[in-house]
Amino acid sequence: MNIAVIIPAAGKSNRFGSKDKLAEDLGGRPLLLRTVEFFTKREDVQEIIVAGPENDFPAFQERFGPSLAFHAVIIAKGGSTRSMTVKNALSKVSETIDIVVVHDAARPAITNALFDALLVACATFPAVAPALPINGTLKRTRSKAESVVDEDAIADSILGADSQTSIKAFKVEETVDRSNLWEIQTPQCFELSLLKRAYSKDDIENCTDDAQVVEKIGEAVYLINGDSRNIKVTTLEDFKLVKAILGLKGKTERPAHKRF
Repeated sequence: MNIAVIIPAAGKSNRFGSKDKLAEDLGGRPLLLRTVEFFTKREDVQEIIVAGPENDFPAFQERFGPSLAFHAVIIAKGGSTRSMTVKNALSKVSETIDIVVVHDAARPAITNALFDALLVACATFPAVAPALPINGTLKRTRSKAESVVDEDAIADSILGADSQTSIKAFKVEETVDRSNLWEIQTPQCFELSLLKRAYSKDDIENCTDDAQVVEKIGEAVYLINGDSRNIKVTTLEDFKLVKAILGLKGKTERPAHKRF
Protein backbone atom coordinates (compact mmCIF):
# COMPACT_ATOMS: atom_id res chain seq x y z
CA MET A 1 0.00 0.00 0.00
CA ASN A 2 1.16 3.51 -0.83
CA ILE A 3 0.31 5.69 2.16
CA ALA A 4 -0.09 9.45 2.53
CA VAL A 5 -0.54 11.12 5.91
CA ILE A 6 -2.52 14.33 6.39
CA ILE A 7 -1.93 16.27 9.60
CA PRO A 8 -4.39 19.16 10.09
CA ALA A 9 -2.61 21.83 12.16
CA ALA A 10 -4.92 24.80 11.66
CA GLY A 11 -6.73 24.87 15.00
CA LYS A 12 -6.71 27.92 17.30
CA SER A 13 -5.86 26.06 20.55
CA ASN A 14 -8.28 28.22 22.53
CA ARG A 15 -8.46 25.81 25.48
CA PHE A 16 -4.67 25.65 25.77
CA GLY A 17 -4.31 29.29 26.77
CA SER A 18 -2.43 32.13 25.13
CA LYS A 19 0.38 29.95 23.74
CA ASP A 20 0.50 27.98 20.50
CA LYS A 21 0.40 24.40 21.75
CA LEU A 22 1.93 23.03 18.53
CA ALA A 23 5.03 25.15 19.15
CA GLU A 24 5.43 24.07 22.78
CA ASP A 25 8.73 22.36 23.55
CA LEU A 26 8.34 18.60 23.87
CA GLY A 27 11.70 17.05 24.62
CA GLY A 28 13.70 19.56 22.59
CA ARG A 29 11.33 19.81 19.62
CA PRO A 30 7.96 21.47 19.04
CA LEU A 31 4.91 19.29 19.65
CA LEU A 32 4.00 19.40 15.96
CA LEU A 33 7.44 18.11 14.95
CA ARG A 34 7.14 15.28 17.47
CA THR A 35 3.94 14.15 15.77
CA VAL A 36 5.36 14.51 12.26
CA GLU A 37 8.55 12.64 13.10
CA PHE A 38 6.63 9.50 13.98
CA PHE A 39 5.52 9.20 10.36
CA THR A 40 8.89 10.20 8.89
CA LYS A 41 10.33 7.10 10.56
CA ARG A 42 7.80 4.81 8.89
CA GLU A 43 9.10 3.28 5.66
CA ASP A 44 5.54 2.58 4.50
CA VAL A 45 4.61 6.30 4.44
CA GLN A 46 5.32 7.95 1.08
CA GLU A 47 3.84 11.43 1.62
CA ILE A 48 3.14 13.72 4.56
CA ILE A 49 0.99 16.83 4.20
CA VAL A 50 0.68 19.32 7.07
CA ALA A 51 -2.11 21.89 6.76
CA GLY A 52 -1.49 25.16 8.59
CA PRO A 53 -3.91 27.89 9.69
CA GLU A 54 -5.67 29.82 6.94
CA ASN A 55 -5.48 33.21 8.67
CA ASP A 56 -1.90 32.94 9.93
CA PHE A 57 -0.32 30.85 7.19
CA PRO A 58 2.82 32.98 6.55
CA ALA A 59 3.70 32.93 10.25
CA PHE A 60 3.09 29.17 10.36
CA GLN A 61 5.43 28.67 7.41
CA GLU A 62 8.07 30.84 9.04
CA ARG A 63 7.79 28.96 12.34
CA PHE A 64 7.66 25.39 11.06
CA GLY A 65 8.60 25.54 7.37
CA PRO A 66 12.35 24.83 7.63
CA SER A 67 11.90 21.82 9.92
CA LEU A 68 9.06 20.40 7.84
CA ALA A 69 11.00 20.93 4.62
CA PHE A 70 13.92 18.99 6.12
CA HIS A 71 11.57 16.02 6.38
CA ALA A 72 10.20 16.58 2.84
CA VAL A 73 6.79 17.46 4.25
CA ILE A 74 4.31 19.26 1.99
CA ILE A 75 2.73 22.32 3.62
CA ALA A 76 -0.84 23.20 2.65
CA LYS A 77 -3.06 26.09 3.67
CA GLY A 78 -5.95 25.06 5.89
CA GLY A 79 -9.55 26.23 5.84
CA SER A 80 -12.07 27.81 8.16
CA THR A 81 -13.04 24.44 9.70
CA ARG A 82 -11.27 21.16 10.33
CA SER A 83 -13.13 19.46 7.49
CA MET A 84 -12.18 22.22 5.04
CA THR A 85 -8.58 22.01 6.22
CA VAL A 86 -8.45 18.28 5.46
CA LYS A 87 -10.18 18.87 2.12
CA ASN A 88 -7.49 21.37 1.12
CA ALA A 89 -4.73 18.98 2.15
CA LEU A 90 -6.41 16.12 0.30
CA SER A 91 -5.97 18.02 -2.95
CA LYS A 92 -2.19 17.72 -2.47
CA VAL A 93 -2.20 13.91 -2.27
CA SER A 94 -0.69 12.13 -5.29
CA GLU A 95 -2.86 9.87 -7.44
CA THR A 96 -0.41 7.01 -6.81
CA ILE A 97 -1.51 6.86 -3.16
CA ASP A 98 -3.79 4.01 -2.05
CA ILE A 99 -4.44 4.85 1.60
CA VAL A 100 -4.83 8.25 3.26
CA VAL A 101 -4.21 8.50 7.00
CA VAL A 102 -5.49 11.58 8.84
CA HIS A 103 -3.95 12.27 12.25
CA ASP A 104 -4.39 15.07 14.77
CA ALA A 105 -1.33 17.32 15.01
CA ALA A 106 -1.65 17.35 18.80
CA ARG A 107 -1.44 13.56 19.27
CA PRO A 108 2.31 12.96 19.55
CA ALA A 109 2.11 9.72 21.56
CA ILE A 110 0.96 7.41 18.75
CA THR A 111 2.67 4.01 18.76
CA ASN A 112 3.85 1.71 15.98
CA ALA A 113 1.66 -1.06 17.40
CA LEU A 114 -1.49 1.03 16.93
CA PHE A 115 -0.48 2.21 13.47
CA ASP A 116 0.34 -1.36 12.36
CA ALA A 117 -3.06 -2.57 13.61
CA LEU A 118 -4.84 0.17 11.64
CA LEU A 119 -3.05 -0.76 8.44
CA VAL A 120 -3.93 -4.43 8.88
CA ALA A 121 -7.60 -3.51 9.32
CA CYS A 122 -7.50 -1.05 6.42
CA ALA A 123 -6.33 -3.82 4.10
CA THR A 124 -9.81 -5.32 4.56
CA PHE A 125 -12.05 -2.33 5.34
CA PRO A 126 -11.96 0.96 3.37
CA ALA A 127 -12.52 3.14 6.44
CA VAL A 128 -10.99 2.37 9.85
CA ALA A 129 -10.45 4.41 13.01
CA PRO A 130 -9.14 3.65 16.51
CA ALA A 131 -11.42 4.26 19.47
CA LEU A 132 -11.81 3.50 23.17
CA PRO A 133 -15.02 1.92 24.54
CA ILE A 134 -16.80 4.22 26.99
CA ASN A 135 -16.61 2.61 30.43
CA GLY A 136 -17.75 5.42 32.71
CA THR A 137 -21.31 6.48 33.49
CA LEU A 138 -22.59 9.10 31.06
CA LYS A 139 -24.89 11.99 31.98
CA ARG A 140 -26.65 14.45 29.68
CA THR A 141 -27.13 17.91 31.21
CA ARG A 142 -28.77 21.17 30.35
CA SER A 143 -26.59 23.34 28.12
CA LYS A 144 -26.87 26.38 30.37
CA ALA A 145 -24.89 26.40 33.61
CA GLU A 146 -25.95 27.75 36.98
CA SER A 147 -23.32 29.78 38.84
CA VAL A 148 -22.50 29.21 42.50
CA VAL A 149 -20.48 31.88 44.34
CA ASP A 150 -18.91 31.46 47.77
CA GLU A 151 -20.49 33.91 50.27
CA ASP A 152 -17.14 34.81 51.82
CA ALA A 153 -15.83 35.58 48.35
CA ILE A 154 -18.77 37.91 47.76
CA ALA A 155 -17.89 39.84 50.91
CA ASP A 156 -14.27 40.03 49.82
CA SER A 157 -15.37 41.33 46.44
CA ILE A 158 -17.38 44.12 48.09
CA LEU A 159 -14.29 45.06 50.07
CA GLY A 160 -12.21 45.10 46.93
CA ALA A 161 -10.37 41.83 47.46
CA ASP A 162 -9.75 39.71 44.40
CA SER A 163 -10.73 36.32 45.87
CA GLN A 164 -14.16 35.75 44.36
CA THR A 165 -14.64 32.16 43.19
CA SER A 166 -17.48 31.20 40.86
CA ILE A 167 -18.36 27.58 40.16
CA LYS A 168 -20.48 26.52 37.20
CA ALA A 169 -22.96 23.70 37.82
CA PHE A 170 -24.94 21.85 35.15
CA LYS A 171 -28.25 20.17 35.99
CA VAL A 172 -28.47 16.52 34.94
CA GLU A 173 -31.36 15.69 32.62
CA GLU A 174 -30.72 11.99 32.08
CA THR A 175 -28.26 9.11 32.32
CA VAL A 176 -27.16 7.92 28.89
CA ASP A 177 -26.83 4.25 28.00
CA ARG A 178 -23.12 3.70 27.34
CA SER A 179 -23.61 0.41 25.46
CA ASN A 180 -21.72 0.41 22.14
CA LEU A 181 -20.42 3.96 22.68
CA TRP A 182 -16.81 4.73 21.80
CA GLU A 183 -14.48 7.72 22.11
CA ILE A 184 -12.87 8.22 18.71
CA GLN A 185 -9.14 8.78 18.16
CA THR A 186 -6.79 9.29 15.25
CA PRO A 187 -5.07 8.26 13.02
CA GLN A 188 -7.99 7.34 10.81
CA CYS A 189 -7.33 5.37 7.61
CA PHE A 190 -9.26 5.52 4.35
CA GLU A 191 -9.01 4.42 0.75
CA LEU A 192 -8.07 7.52 -1.24
CA SER A 193 -11.02 7.23 -3.64
CA LEU A 194 -13.48 6.87 -0.76
CA LEU A 195 -12.17 9.88 1.14
CA LYS A 196 -12.15 12.05 -1.99
CA ARG A 197 -15.74 11.07 -2.75
CA ALA A 198 -16.78 11.91 0.81
CA TYR A 199 -15.03 15.27 0.77
CA SER A 200 -16.57 16.21 -2.56
CA LYS A 201 -19.88 16.85 -0.75
CA ASP A 202 -20.92 20.32 0.38
CA ASP A 203 -22.50 19.67 3.81
CA ILE A 204 -19.36 18.71 5.72
CA GLU A 205 -18.43 21.97 7.49
CA ASN A 206 -19.72 20.80 10.88
CA CYS A 207 -18.08 17.37 10.80
CA THR A 208 -15.59 16.97 13.65
CA ASP A 209 -13.64 14.04 12.24
CA ASP A 210 -13.07 12.32 8.92
CA ALA A 211 -15.02 9.20 9.84
CA GLN A 212 -18.11 11.39 10.16
CA VAL A 213 -17.53 12.78 6.66
CA VAL A 214 -17.47 9.22 5.30
CA GLU A 215 -20.56 8.28 7.32
CA LYS A 216 -22.49 11.14 5.69
CA ILE A 217 -22.27 9.44 2.28
CA GLY A 218 -23.62 6.20 3.73
CA GLU A 219 -20.37 4.25 3.78
CA ALA A 220 -19.39 1.97 6.66
CA VAL A 221 -16.68 2.95 9.13
CA TYR A 222 -15.05 0.29 11.29
CA LEU A 223 -13.48 0.83 14.71
CA ILE A 224 -10.57 -1.02 16.28
CA ASN A 225 -9.36 -0.75 19.85
CA GLY A 226 -7.33 2.40 20.32
CA ASP A 227 -4.64 3.21 22.87
CA SER A 228 -5.31 5.13 26.09
CA ARG A 229 -1.85 6.70 25.79
CA ASN A 230 -2.74 8.19 22.39
CA ILE A 231 -4.20 11.35 23.92
CA LYS A 232 -4.86 14.64 22.18
CA VAL A 233 -3.25 17.68 23.79
CA THR A 234 -6.05 20.18 24.37
CA THR A 235 -5.18 21.73 27.75
CA LEU A 236 -2.03 22.41 29.73
CA GLU A 237 -2.86 19.38 31.86
CA ASP A 238 -2.91 17.22 28.72
CA PHE A 239 0.51 18.57 27.78
CA LYS A 240 1.95 17.57 31.15
CA LEU A 241 0.39 14.13 30.80
CA VAL A 242 1.74 13.49 27.33
CA LYS A 243 5.24 14.44 28.52
CA ALA A 244 4.93 11.79 31.20
CA ILE A 245 3.63 9.25 28.66
CA LEU A 246 6.61 9.92 26.40
CA GLY A 247 9.00 9.77 29.36
CA LEU A 248 10.12 13.37 28.93
CA LYS A 249 11.28 15.43 31.86
CA GLY A 250 10.62 19.13 32.23
CA LYS A 251 13.33 21.75 32.28
CA THR A 252 15.29 21.72 35.51
CA GLU A 253 16.55 24.88 37.11
CA ARG A 254 20.25 25.34 37.79
CA PRO A 255 21.27 24.98 41.43
CA ALA A 256 21.07 28.30 43.27
CA HIS A 257 24.86 28.51 43.73
CA LYS A 258 25.37 28.20 39.92
CA ARG A 259 22.86 30.81 38.76
CA PHE A 260 25.31 33.71 38.81
